[in-house]
Amino acid sequence: QVQLVESGGGLVQAGGSLRLSCAASGRTFSSYAMGWFRQAPGKEREFVAAISWAGPYTYYADSVLGRFTISRDNGKNAVLLQMNSLKPEDTAVYYCAGDSRNRNPRNRANSYDYWGQGTQVTVSS
Repeated sequence: QVQLVESGGGLVQAGGSLRLSCAASGRTFSSYAMGWFRQAPGKEREFVAAISWAGPYTYYADSVLGRFTISRDNGKNAVLLQMNSLKPEDTAVYYCAGDSRNRNPRNRANSYDYWGQGTQVTVSS
């Protein structure tokens, strides 16, 4: 069993940066692939980025490639999402997710069985 808690969201101007953190509890965290998803008002939840259980493999949505970086620290049970060059269209609630059945990153929300409560990111123009 893993519990996920996101933090680091907030209000930022376009072109700015934010770093989201996901704190995980549970001894099996290091064996899970982890991902970030986001959901804007009136839209479906969409994939942002994912990372393999040991960290060498990452996977990004085209819309964030080159601007966002996902990383993990298994010693600290944490997953980070560094977001640079933010745009108003990045505004959404961002969710951390854990996939206990796969070690490699996937972009489908139904692959993930653990979810955090979300943190709001708002980018003003």
